[in-house]
Amino acid sequence: MTVCEYRAGLEGIPATQSSISFVDGQRGVLEYRGISIEELAERSSFIETAYLLIWGELPNKDELELFEYEIRNHRRLKYRIRDMMKCFPEGGHPMDALQACAAALGLFYSRRALDDPAYIRAACVRLLAKIPTMVAAFQLMRKGNDPVQPRDDLGYSANFLYMLNEREPDPLAAHVFDVCLTLHAEHTINASTFSALVTASTLTDPYAVVASAVGTLAGPLHGGANEEVIFMLEEIESVENVAPYIDHCIEHKQKIMGFGHRVYKVKDPRATILQHLAEKLFEKYGGDTFYDIALEMERVVHDRLGHKGIYPNVDFYSGLVYRKLGIPTDLFTPVFAISRTAGWLAHWKEQLNENRIFRPTQIYTGTHSSPYVPIQER
Repeated sequence: MTVCEYRAGLEGIPATQSSISFVDGQRGVLEYRGISIEELAERSSFIETAYLLIWGELPNKDELELFEYEIRNHRRLKYRIRDMMKCFPEGGHPMDALQACAAALGLFYSRRALDDPAYIRAACVRLLAKIPTMVAAFQLMRKGNDPVQPRDDLGYSANFLYMLNEREPDPLAAHVFDVCLTLHAEHTINASTFSALVTASTLTDPYAVVASAVGTLAGPLHGGANEEVIFMLEEIESVENVAPYIDHCIEHKQKIMGFGHRVYKVKDPRATILQHLAEKLFEKYGGDTFYDIALEMERVVHDRLGHKGIYPNVDFYSGLVYRKLGIPTDLFTPVFAISRTAGWLAHWKEQLNENRIFRPTQIYTGTHSSPYVPIQER
């Protein structure tokens, strides 16, 4: 057997074939099932986009209404899951709580009929419906409050914001949040999606698939980066401190959170859309000092590092938008998971079509024929 060239992180090595999404990092293009992210952000909704990703085509009116109805009717949690959440430590990270709850769903729906379209649809509906409820419930319960029950008269995004704050959101806030979910729903074979694929290839249940992806998304080099952006802006404090901060990072070869991407060598198209959303929110609800710092950061980084293809990615502006919507910083990544569940499920479903368990090889770097030394002689 010929040993292939080793590349750290499998950079640039195809792990699968997929028709779900497409990225051109040189031109700043992102498409879901061939439709540009700009068009989906402007004309679609998150639920319609989720349907597109999972089933491969845009739904007609009746199909979309049925999908929305199914999700509305599966938003509530089993009381035993709520009881389990009450036992979680108040200081635990919401991503850890979400991973545990997603895995726990598999206990209640343990039948694995992976060749049954009805089972697959029901699993997709349950996960899309219940994960936002889990995130909102943990936020309230860690403060000692009872969770807010979902409202069937509210749309997907408006209902989440309502469950989080027990206030019906302004239509602009609900719309902006829905667009954010659409932007984060899918992005080819990133770390969490690859984790989902590997787990799915063992033919375990979809709840374990999503739980494994949530655990992967939690890392600061993946979904957790949007939290780190806010911490960075807090540290910088003012526009005047931006250039010295950037220069210090460059001099000491430190990562500038929210900048650079493994694929994009131009500005992330999702970052451009998020920036426009942030401006809409600031125009209606008032400005934000962090946004002024962010704009100066983009200018300085472009001046210093633009020639290296380092530009804002999706994490840079998403935190500013979520912050303006009143979402706590440590919920930014769980919100990312709410959205990315659609992409994970799409890849899970696609993996089942022609499944083969992932079993990569390695390049061994250890010794050979080493003697065993008895413990008395060590």
